[in-house]
Amino acid sequence: MTEVYAAILFVFILFTFLGSSVWVGLSLMAVAAIGLELFTPLTNPPVGSNMIPPIWATSSSWTLTALPLFIWMGEILYRTRLSQDMFRGLAPWMRWLPGGLLHTNIAGCTIFAAVSGSSAATLTTVGKMSIPELRKRGYPEYMIVGTLAGAATLGLMIPPSLTLIVYGVSINESIIQLFMAGIFPGLVLATLFSSYIVFWHVLKPDQRPAPEPRMSLGSMIAESRFLIPVLCLVFTVIGSMYFGWATATEAAAVGVIGALILAAVQRSLTWTAFRESMIGAVCTSAMIALILMGAAFLTKSMGFTGLPRALAAWIDQMNLSPIVLIAALTVFYIILGMFLDGISSVVLTMAIVEPMIRQAGIDVIWFGIFIVVVVEMAQVTPPIGFNLFVLQGMTKHEISYISKVALPMVGLMLLMVVILVIWPELATWLPNNLRQGPS
Repeated sequence: MTEVYAAILFVFILFTFLGSSVWVGLSLMAVAAIGLELFTPLTNPPVGSNMIPPIWATSSSWTLTALPLFIWMGEILYRTRLSQDMFRGLAPWMRWLPGGLLHTNIAGCTIFAAVSGSSAATLTTVGKMSIPELRKRGYPEYMIVGTLAGAATLGLMIPPSLTLIVYGVSINESIIQLFMAGIFPGLVLATLFSSYIVFWHVLKPDQRPAPEPRMSLGSMIAESRFLIPVLCLVFTVIGSMYFGWATATEAAAVGVIGALILAAVQRSLTWTAFRESMIGAVCTSAMIALILMGAAFLTKSMGFTGLPRALAAWIDQMNLSPIVLIAALTVFYIILGMFLDGISSVVLTMAIVEPMIRQAGIDVIWFGIFIVVVVEMAQVTPPIGFNLFVLQGMTKHEISYISKVALPMVGLMLLMVVILVIWPELATWLPNNLRQGPS
């Protein structure tokens, strides 16, 4: 019964701090400190002695070094002419598909997700290239905004994913295996998004814009040269990890160097762009690092209170099947995502959820992909869907309108959860084979 009171009190205190606009990282630290003071023996070391070791261990983690490097790589590319070049290279190959150039939203987000890792950066970069062009060609506004809102969440799934890095650090699992696990589900989810465009094309023929002018195969291949630099960067970063040539951190460093070279070749690497990319990377990295420090302290505090062990034992006594547990966690994370961003949702809950999934025998690599899919929904669900605010600034539409047109994409993400449950090998096959290959 003490654990129940502790859980209720922790939740109340946490949401009180968050509702008072206290930073997430500091809110987590405050809850951890209160938990140590109220629910641990008097013989336990002081709060400060318990706080310093986990915070230092988290902030000095070599694995976490990949995080600011991948963020910096995305920031550099965001400030180059990459967006214009991507649209020019993709458009010739998308125009013949049912749904036409709307597929550039999906393909562009898929490609940029592989060099960014951030949903917001993916949305901003691809939106900057596609929204004006698609509007000019007469595509329906609800399809432009809706497909872009959904496809931008691929930045959380396709490696290098910042959410997967945070998840891997939180539960001490291999970042490379998590990255490899995200490749096939990310491509399947992108295919589902494209299928939605195809169904729109078939069901709404009266809303189709005028067909694009025909192009010769030679012209299409010539225009594709604008995609070569970014595709080379994608294959270098992901391939170096898959073939065991580099760790995630080393691949991130290679990606930064490649992004700088790409920007220099494009002659868009100005001092202003370089400085702004560094400032953006530092600000984002510092925010995530503070959240991770608070989560590490909270995890240690939860261990002293015995709450995770008690909750895991309670779940075990209920004899829930893994599928029922996954269904319950799906609803839980969707609700939580309405109030917190994805990274905060992950680090906030891992101290409690990790023992539960291990007790239920759920593969932690598979669960990492599952949790990315459900927190992707948080990016496009009100009231705190971050992608909604970004799109509002870009399109000047109301949040309610963007939420409505993005709803079909949320439905496709739920379908992706079902697919992962039915075919878990979609996420586990590549990491399992990676374990047998070079490390």
